[in-house]
Amino acid sequence: MNDQYIGLDIGGTKILGALFDEEGKIIKRSKKQSKADKGEEVIFAQVCKVIDSLRDDSGRLVAIGAGVPGVIDHGRILFSPNLSWKDYPLEEKLVQRYSVPAYVGNDANVSLLGVWKHGIGKGCSNLVGFFVGTGIGGGIVVNGSIFGGSTGGAGEIGHMIVLPDGPLCGCGARGCLESLASKTAITKIFQSQVNRGRKTCFEELLSKEGYVLKSSHLKEAYTGGDSLTVEVMDRAADYLGIAAASVINLLNPQLVVFGGGVMEAMGELLIERIRARARELAIPSLFSACRIELSELGDDASLFGAVSLIEDGLGITLQGR
Repeated sequence: MNDQYIGLDIGGTKILGALFDEEGKIIKRSKKQSKADKGEEVIFAQVCKVIDSLRDDSGRLVAIGAGVPGVIDHGRILFSPNLSWKDYPLEEKLVQRYSVPAYVGNDANVSLLGVWKHGIGKGCSNLVGFFVGTGIGGGIVVNGSIFGGSTGGAGEIGHMIVLPDGPLCGCGARGCLESLASKTAITKIFQSQVNRGRKTCFEELLSKEGYVLKSSHLKEAYTGGDSLTVEVMDRAADYLGIAAASVINLLNPQLVVFGGGVMEAMGELLIERIRARARELAIPSLFSACRIELSELGDDASLFGAVSLIEDGLGITLQGR
């Protein structure tokens, strides 16, 4: 039997899973809704459904890796804002259910691990990741190791203050990057502008309570010349560039990489503006030593990162990407 590995990206909306072969290649995929509002055990049941749909009788499941939003301590979900898990022993429950080793990490760190080990970050020993989606996550590699800080909470790039006294963020502070450039923030900005009488192609969609704009729709509107979309997204790119400059000045990385759903859809349209803003604000010698690039892995960054957790945990290296 061939050895097989499962990587998971457990989010507040959906759970993505992939089955990897012993060469580190994806051979099967699965996707389920998280049902985050149904309670912690329902979410776990959904995770198990993804795993069960991926298992293949022709191979032997060796281990499971997973990225989860929130504060993680030794595989235990201490707090996850997008899920109803609190002090939830996910790693332990996976081991009990499937009788194989399991490894769980913060989703942004796991995504950065995927980029670092399997994507554009290969060969870099100092890099920073920005993951722009519903929120904004981040991860930091310093001297060849994921940097967690004194309590494992480092890398909260979405909560860097880039506009003092700016919009209120979900964390309670004002002017966080996440409150200005995440998809949730962008939707709120659109809603505010429409309420003031601005015209946009999204007026009908924004009339639906609780609607969050889709990245693909933003791309279509931007390339179609919708004036409000161009204005809002260019401003978001400026804030991302400001944050990138601060990171470059603080950490002197070789690479700043942008990923996540918004950047996957719109990165090619925004990356030059992000670079230009960072160039204006960063120390020239530090900026010239750093590349600002898009992740080519898309959602797969988290899946490859989950497999990298397995590699690190088991002390193995899968051949492939």
